Amino acid sequence: MDRTDLQQLSKDELIEMVLRLQRPAKDSRTSSKPPSTDKKEKRVNSRPGGAKPGHEPHNRVLADFADMFRDHEPTACKRCGHAFSGDDTMVLAGAYDEIDIPAIRPHVTRHRRFSCHCSQCGTTTKATAPAVATATPFGPGIHALAIYLKSFHALSYERLSGVFMDIFGLHASEGAIMNMFARSRPSFQATAQAAKASLRAARVVASDETGVRIEGTNAQHWVFHCKDAVVHQPDYSRAARVVHETMGGHVPEVWISDRYSAQQSHGHRHQTCLAHLARDTAFALEHGEDDLPLRFQLWFGRVFDFARAISTFAASTVASKKRKFDKQLAGLLCAPTSCDLAQKLQAKIGRARDQLLTFCDYPGEVDVTNNTSERKLRPWVIQRKVTNGYRAMWAAQAEANIRTTVDTARLKGANPFQVIASVLA
Repeated sequence: MDRTDLQQLSKDELIEMVLRLQRPAKDSRTSSKPPSTDKKEKRVNSRPGGAKPGHEPHNRVLADFADMFRDHEPTACKRCGHAFSGDDTMVLAGAYDEIDIPAIRPHVTRHRRFSCHCSQCGTTTKATAPAVATATPFGPGIHALAIYLKSFHALSYERLSGVFMDIFGLHASEGAIMNMFARSRPSFQATAQAAKASLRAARVVASDETGVRIEGTNAQHWVFHCKDAVVHQPDYSRAARVVHETMGGHVPEVWISDRYSAQQSHGHRHQTCLAHLARDTAFALEHGEDDLPLRFQLWFGRVFDFARAISTFAASTVASKKRKFDKQLAGLLCAPTSCDLAQKLQAKIGRARDQLLTFCDYPGEVDVTNNTSERKLRPWVIQRKVTNGYRAMWAAQAEANIRTTVDTARLKGANPFQVIASVLA
């Protein structure tokens, strides 16, 4: 836009443009923007790296099992030179592990099919063809490793093919690797359905969504989780329809989410993520002209401190604290202010007032924030940045089923790779 274009604008349009340009920028501290979008400030007087003087060293813990022992015994006394014999008692003075990975190569089983010529009637009979003759030559171990590296370390088909060749000396084309994922879909679909069944019986459910590219278009990746299951679901839509289809008509006692409209009215009660409102409060405090945001920030701080220790309080104490917080909040919502940012913050918190202290009625069951959902979505954000999304919806759904299976098992402390291998075994 040049001078001529500006001269053609009306006074109101110019005022609106100036106000928009003067609007303060948001960052990860004052909004839901990711930290990667923040402007990196120059570090001044940064501390040097490395251990500080007087720091107690920490050595690696010995492995639980050793494949080989190599003993080092003294041969003579360091003082008088007396030679030690086999009858002298040796006492263990120290143990140290030397760890290495042996050369890795594929284990190849060659199936040989023989035929035999009958000397009685002259007929040639061939042995029954093994299943591998018409199926993939790659076993479940290779399938599990490919899926693990692709889904949990964001390796593309091309890079994954290079890993197999460089490390294992195994030629696996990009098409062959893609077929591994397609071939494993039914196994993970079954385990994902089991996780979804647990979700549909849950008392407390939390949910969030993030953007993802599928088939060259903007789509959404949803996550739903409870104490027993985690369900990932890609979809082209960000509407409430996705929630209804995933939950299958089940209405949990409490629904945890942010203030996005499609996340509302899915539970009998709702707990709004207080971390989102706390970031809005930080923005109003930083750029506003009133002390009301500071009072809100102090209120959120007290609520967060209480939420962290809520399981240690008696029921009567929790109820008393809730009444106290609610009374304090009522005073803040009615406080007069002339600051636009403070007024907007007041209105936003007021609209969510009935959803702020729900966690007090379910001590230890309901989180005060939805940060757990955001952490479960983080791998998908990394996947989007590294691979720019998925070429087909079936690939996005297949990876969602893998994540559903593994994340559900990880709630019980399972190892991701071992979970994948056990499903494909």
